[in-house]
Amino acid sequence: MKRFITFAFTLSFALYLSSVATYAQVRNGRGPVVSSGAERQGHAPDINHGQEHGKDAVHDADHSTKESKQAHRDAKLENRIEHDPELKARLTSMLPAGMDLKTAASGFKNKGQFIAALHVCKNLDIPFADLKAKMIGPPTESLGDAIHVLKPTLSQPEVKKEAEKAETEAKETEKPKPVS
Repeated sequence: MKRFITFAFTLSFALYLSSVATYAQVRNGRGPVVSSGAERQGHAPDINHGQEHGKDAVHDADHSTKESKQAHRDAKLENRIEHDPELKARLTSMLPAGMDLKTAASGFKNKGQFIAALHVCKNLDIPFADLKAKMIGPPTESLGDAIHVLKPTLSQPEVKKEAEKAETEAKETEKPKPVS
């Protein structure tokens, strides 16, 4: 027993002298807090913590706003359509009279959603501007919900069938036509 106590004491003393940092129960296991004694003394909360967070120009520039993300998404969608002349021609023929492709595509999350909306308008004779307004919001609605609001005479299974049909047609429209 005397040997065990001597061993435990010696080991404890050796660890104490070696300055090994232990991480148990310190900031959820993320390591020790390193600070000079002049910054904070005692255990009082830092009353200035977080007051300046997010108020500098660099920080604000790093975080995109919702509008800039949507603008980036719109630009990507337009770019994809512009680089595929066959798709551009097919989509332009589906647009309502007097509407250009750029205006029609703006606001949609992706190319598939935009093309499916065009097919729903053609299949169910729904004005594109109304369907687009429901889908891109605010508040945003799914294709099926937008159809149900604009065509309340359709049952829920019919709405689902029409939405799936439009999504299938959109995938077919996106595929390049085989060259024979």
